[in-house]
Amino acid sequence: MWTENEVIRHCDLDRINSFLQSSNNNLMRKLENLVGKYGTPAEINARAAEARKVKNLMKRLYDMDSPYLPDLEWLISIRDKGAFVTLGDYRAKIAAAAEQEGKLLCAEINESNAVTLEISALQYFPWLIEEAKQAIDKKEIMPGRYIRVRKMREQERDNGDIMAVAAAMKIIGASGVETLDTKGTDGSNIHLGGPDTITGYFGGIGQPNEHPLLWVDEFLYYYTKYGIKEVLNISPGTVLAAYMLYRMGVDIRFKISVFMGNDNAFSVLWTLMMARMFARPDGSTPLIGFNISNSVNRAALMEMGEIRRQLGLENQVRIEHHVTETYRSIVRQPYNRRDDLVEAAAYYPNISAKHEGGEPETEVTREHSSSVLDYFRDKSEIESSGDMDHLLRNYLDKHASVNITAEALARRGIGFIPATRLHAR
Repeated sequence: MWTENEVIRHCDLDRINSFLQSSNNNLMRKLENLVGKYGTPAEINARAAEARKVKNLMKRLYDMDSPYLPDLEWLISIRDKGAFVTLGDYRAKIAAAAEQEGKLLCAEINESNAVTLEISALQYFPWLIEEAKQAIDKKEIMPGRYIRVRKMREQERDNGDIMAVAAAMKIIGASGVETLDTKGTDGSNIHLGGPDTITGYFGGIGQPNEHPLLWVDEFLYYYTKYGIKEVLNISPGTVLAAYMLYRMGVDIRFKISVFMGNDNAFSVLWTLMMARMFARPDGSTPLIGFNISNSVNRAALMEMGEIRRQLGLENQVRIEHHVTETYRSIVRQPYNRRDDLVEAAAYYPNISAKHEGGEPETEVTREHSSSVLDYFRDKSEIESSGDMDHLLRNYLDKHASVNITAEALARRGIGFIPATRLHAR
């Protein structure tokens, strides 16, 4: 146990608070001036709340004659008809399959530890519609969480794709996370290029120099214009800026990327201590989740769950772990962490099963296996190369992995969180 001389002293916390409140604090002054461009925090939140209403998003899509509007209307109609498999029927199907194997499912489902089913990356709105059609046809589960890594400016210009996805998340009862364009790979980090400049990544992707403020500016733009509330965070500087923005009253939510390198219990303690220290007076934090490193083993995952529990953040901060990864350009294959995740979920709540790739044994058979580098390609280049069908196939392979995880959880007697407005109990 730490002695009194080893714990954090109140005088040190007082010094930090004094710095944050100081009129000589240039960082806070810049941040406050930036927020002021958009109005008071209350005004900013009100504009965002109005912008994210489904009726307003669909009205804007109608006004621009977006080809995505009919698909949204179809999604609402088919949802209201109850076309998607119910959770009861889905579990009955799994139970029947298990019985044929001579196995029995747990009579009771542990819903308190229900795992969020997550897929990444939903690059294009039409993919969601194709996924929904397949889920209806095959009585599959739609994920409860979607991550996007498509360029923000590109999706904004693509017939309202950004609004179509935002509306769809509300319609199906899922959460969605966007990845802002302001990051080291946008050219701001002069050391980053291809594999020949890999040492430029040693400090992470990066948000060099003035880019944390540019990141906040970009967030406020999409927050107030489209109601985009949840974004990916990749740098210690932008993480801290987001905490400060939240304390100022702006209702930002963010998840921390795998690129931050939370790969051990000590790094997770650092992450969660900051969430606790910069919580609002009501105890709430803008940190809604963090991706742990692909290298994390089962023992470390359990340690992380215990740290989160002892800091009182179980209900607020989701631990998000990659079950699968893109087959190329990110990790050594075969990569599959399903067993570790299911084991951890038996003990700790609020865990997310992220599916970034298909099953390795499926991926290896594809003419074009999934690659994280595809996230950074322009849509026009993908279409001209003839790769769009390949990328859709990759996305549906990820959807298949989501359903394999859902079945594994059901067989273990652990609940899962799908798109809640599609799958009735």
